[in-house]
Amino acid sequence: MRTVLVSTLALALSACVSTYDEPAIAPAMPTVPAVTQSTPQTMASLDPSDSILFWSDERRSAAFRDMESLFPGLEVAPANQTRNFPAGTPLDEASAAKARQFMAETAAAGVMVLKDGKVVYEEYGLGFAPDQRWTSFSVAKSFTSTLLGAAIADGYIESLDAPVTGIIPALAGTAYDGVTVGQIATMTSGVAWNEDYTDPDSDVAKMLAVTPVAGESQAVTYARTLTREAPAGDKWVYKTLETNLLGLIVEEATGKSLAAYAAEKIVEPSGFENGLFWMQDLTGGNIGGCCLSLSLPDYARFGQFVLEGGEGVVPEGWFAEAGAPQVDFGPRAPGYGYGYQWWSYPGNTYGAQGIFGQAITIVPEQGLVVAVVSNWPTATSAANRNKFQELVRQIALSAQ
Repeated sequence: MRTVLVSTLALALSACVSTYDEPAIAPAMPTVPAVTQSTPQTMASLDPSDSILFWSDERRSAAFRDMESLFPGLEVAPANQTRNFPAGTPLDEASAAKARQFMAETAAAGVMVLKDGKVVYEEYGLGFAPDQRWTSFSVAKSFTSTLLGAAIADGYIESLDAPVTGIIPALAGTAYDGVTVGQIATMTSGVAWNEDYTDPDSDVAKMLAVTPVAGESQAVTYARTLTREAPAGDKWVYKTLETNLLGLIVEEATGKSLAAYAAEKIVEPSGFENGLFWMQDLTGGNIGGCCLSLSLPDYARFGQFVLEGGEGVVPEGWFAEAGAPQVDFGPRAPGYGYGYQWWSYPGNTYGAQGIFGQAITIVPEQGLVVAVVSNWPTATSAANRNKFQELVRQIALSAQ
């Protein structure tokens, strides 16, 4: 299972992005949180070799909690009304000890556990604090998926069966001809892709560095270079470009930036206390596949919102479907699969995950939300990911 690293070069160049107009807000209470342009106080190096992948632990740790001072993006204010979680019965000592051990062994900056909407564990490390924000990497994909569900519920997008070219006509004549929104959401477009971000010539390394074309999203510009390797719907390949396209689909359909739509559909109904920051690409669009920042309690608030079904925001049953294995990995990874930008795990659990140890895991049968933010020494680590899943399993067993 792989996630995406966005190159420092590509993001740092985005200082020249255009700014979205903030959407008009109807006079209703509560008002939608404000969305403003965030301008970095300092700029990351433009040296192509200066990739986050190779930064020191200390440099990453500082950057992960303060991406808005390094890269341009859109800032969303906190919700008008914060959702406060009461304290619940603390984790049993065995589970709490395992959580502390997990944090020490995996360079976790924070772990928060909700049980039935109550805080049963909350701990911080690496000098991180509850009111600070931490970057998400590919956890953002599940936020973009949620906004897709909202756009369908709001009638902006007819259904998952809608053709992509009907929403983004610029994709006509590309490898995405004949692909549906649902196939983009499950990454089964059949379009060939290389997600190896250790390879400087891979698609994921080049997609955000492609020269912008006036009036066209970078995601579309790069999509024009791709070819098809399988019929649409036949083959699953993890490709971050498709989440960027999914974000563009939402933006085109709604006429709003992802950040502005998230203000209405995620930040406000989830009751975020510390708002969020969402990076932009070279053409001013929020990066659907990566790079929003929020506090650990707000990661947990989003998880609770998802656990409770997102009533009034997404179609009924959306998260049960989005978190189900629409793609079953079969014998090579029994019990694991991929839904609509969510990973499905054994035991009817599902979650969002990103490189360097970011994750939200939801256990519906136990009413559990487990959120973690980290600074792993390497971008990916099967051992650390397994330790997190083991922690979730122990907490779920103790919660029965």
